[in-house]
Amino acid sequence: MKEQYDDIDEYIADLKSEIATNDKCANHYYNLGLAMLSKRDFVAAEEALLNAVRNSPHLAEAYVQLGGICLERGDLDGCLRYNEEAANCRAKFPIPWSNIAFVHLQRGQPDKAIAALHKALKWDPNFVQAKNALATAYFMKGEFKACEETCKEIIKQEPGFAPAWNNLALAYFEGQEYAKAAEAADKAQELGFEVPQGFLEELKPHR
Repeated sequence: MKEQYDDIDEYIADLKSEIATNDKCANHYYNLGLAMLSKRDFVAAEEALLNAVRNSPHLAEAYVQLGGICLERGDLDGCLRYNEEAANCRAKFPIPWSNIAFVHLQRGQPDKAIAALHKALKWDPNFVQAKNALATAYFMKGEFKACEETCKEIIKQEPGFAPAWNNLALAYFEGQEYAKAAEAADKAQELGFEVPQGFLEELKPHR
């Protein structure tokens, strides 16, 4: 286990030595991929993770990590494809559905995002990041009340989740509840969220 190692390079060396004696073990390749990701060596991580799925074609977590590497280099198509593969391997795995939704949001396709997020939340109703992405999708569609309600649900569940406060501020603003919008934006900032400067400027006259 990684916890036994003080040094990531020692851990990587041991994994490589295990792989040298058994190059068919998908778990060793997967763990090597994660270790390389922790060093931000995306090329080596990708190679290890591809070896993991060659040896175990249904290793959904490896496809999710490969999707993350694609995202790192701005390849939304690759990110979507790998996460769809992960969801095909394990339909009840909420993370790839949330990642699929993220790609759709990046492409300005909130309806497709909402469909994927409903699947993520079906398998994990407390998945805060997925709920917040749902709030974002509602906002993109102009469904500000639905956005507001979703944000309130998140904040009830996890009061310190800053992105939900930011989304709530945007929803209040669109609903012309400016004092509440300013309060929610302040809370988002207090919790470390970088509220867009343009939005803060719009709030100024209402403070």
